Amino acid sequence: MGTRGGTPRDVFGNVALLVFLLAQALDGVLTYIGVSTYGLHVEGNPLIGWLMVAMGQGPALAAAKLTAGFFGVVLHLTAVHRAVALLAGFYLIVAVVPWLVVLFV
Repeated sequence: MGTRGGTPRDVFGNVALLVFLLAQALDGVLTYIGVSTYGLHVEGNPLIGWLMVAMGQGPALAAAKLTAGFFGVVLHLTAVHRAVALLAGFYLIVAVVPWLVVLFV
């Protein structure tokens, strides 16, 4: 019979993945709103900008965020939880917070 809640390492990994996926979703939504509001030139990532030109804003962001989410899950399943946590923090600091400032401050 398994234990409820798992080990502290399991809990840390699950929380890290949840925050990472939430950061990806928020970045995608906020980027879409920002680019729709202010234009493509506000996108700071040239690869995402290029994808938006090639595929359209929604499909490009969906593809990028689904890809990032997939790789985050792969890292989680291979127990590389610290990397997932660092990436989650990185996205919150360099993507989500700046969009929140641009859009709502």
